Amino acid sequence: MTQVLTKPKASKGKKSPGYSKDMYLSWFETMFRIRKFEERTLMAYGQQKIRGFCHVYIGQEAIAAGMTSALQAGDAVATAYRQHGTAISRGIPTRECMAELYGKATGCVKGKGGSMHFFSREHKFFGGNGIVGAQIPIGTGIAFAEKYKGTDNLCVTMFGDGAARQGALYEAFNMAMTWKLPVLYICENNQYAMGTSVERTSNVRDLYKLGASFDMPSEEVNGMNPESVHEAIERAAAHIRAGKGPYYLEIKTYRYKGHSVSDPATYRTKEELKNYMDMDPVKSLEARLIADQVASPEEIEEIKDRIKVEIDEAAQFAEESPFPDPSELFTDNYMEPNYPFITD
Repeated sequence: MTQVLTKPKASKGKKSPGYSKDMYLSWFETMFRIRKFEERTLMAYGQQKIRGFCHVYIGQEAIAAGMTSALQAGDAVATAYRQHGTAISRGIPTRECMAELYGKATGCVKGKGGSMHFFSREHKFFGGNGIVGAQIPIGTGIAFAEKYKGTDNLCVTMFGDGAARQGALYEAFNMAMTWKLPVLYICENNQYAMGTSVERTSNVRDLYKLGASFDMPSEEVNGMNPESVHEAIERAAAHIRAGKGPYYLEIKTYRYKGHSVSDPATYRTKEELKNYMDMDPVKSLEARLIADQVASPEEIEEIKDRIKVEIDEAAQFAEESPFPDPSELFTDNYMEPNYPFITD
């Protein structure tokens, strides 16, 4: 493997400086909510209540948690199709997310997007994009719009290690640096593009180095704990908001499941999987919060019980919601042009 990540250690009786109890509990709640949502997603898929392609975020939850705490409400996010967790962390209700997976009219895209195409203008979440790398120029364009309007917002543009090989990335990097756009590029490097490892796809195995040829500030980040992610994104966001242009983070992580639900993941060893499961971000954070006396076991259990009920209710909501009416087939897909400067 190209990366060696280490499990954060607990130091009994001490808390990491600068982070409140509320922050730690917020991170844990976000991560546990994503984990339980994705586990229920897998179960529903096995029951054929969810159809089509489906890619779960299990193992990568610390990225979503740390990112959310480091961003402002007005910041936009554009990402790829392994995106349920990112969408939930940005505030899209779990019931709307689950209903979308079920293809129901109450989903966040009215049942028309499915697993790969969540969207919420309200939460500034612009996908969920099904084409590998397609979100990179989209996110760059959103950043251009923010600069054009003179806002203080940035656009987080996320992609995987596989999309890092797409030509659109290099074109976007070049334009973003030339125009000093407020865009934060994040590569969620979970080691495999479908079933192909990073080692087999490029001579450059440390993907953060791709930013060097554009003079783009870049760094690698341990994506197995929310503190590291929060700190890196906070640094990057400060750089961007100061008008200095883009920043690029390679956040190293690992997915515990296959590329999609139909992938048996036979291309990796049991030893490799066990090594990363020993660093499980959700379980590790829970253990550290208790060992460092940040939270009591009872407080942790209260959060877990509450979220389990929330996910049960989200699944019931999805079950009971109606499918879209056939008359909705063409709505939201096309917009009639309105050119006031054109006359008959």
